[in-house]
Parts: sequence; structure tokens; C-alpha cells
Amino acid sequence: MPPEQTPLDRHSLVSLESWLQRLGAERSCEDPCRWIWLMPEWSAEIVLEQEELRVAWEQGGQRSQCCFPYGLPRSDVEAALSEGP
Repeated sequence: MPPEQTPLDRHSLVSLESWLQRLGAERSCEDPCRWIWLMPEWSAEIVLEQEELRVAWEQGGQRSQCCFPYGLPRSDVEAALSEGP
């Protein structure tokens, strides 16, 4: 795994998948680019798109979405993802 300050676009697909698994996300059986991350207070759908990483959080029936360019460091994206909605 590259250092945490490495931008996502400098990670291999295998590294990105390992990172998502380490966070606790599970790959969707229906779409290999879609990951589901269940936390006690919220859930997130993470999609590895061509140009960016798209995240849709759900908490208490409310849904919010954000997109992260692959040029951002992995540590910054992980911090934002962990904050939740």
C-alpha cells in the first residue's frame, strides 16, 4: 500500500480495493465498482467511477452525496469518509 499522503490516482486498483476492505467496506455482488460500508450510525455507498470516487451516505432516512477527485491524498479522503454525512 502506498503511503497515506499518496493521491488516490497513484494507487493501483488492487491497493484501492484493499484500502476499502481495510475500512470495513464490502464489494457489491452486483457491481464490482460499488462498495457498501456499514457503520453503527450511518451507511455509505462508495463507487469507484472513472474520474472520481463517489460516496452517498445514508443516516436516519436522509441521504447526502459527495465526490472526491482521485488527485486527493488517500488520508484526506479517508478522513472525510470516516466523518460520515
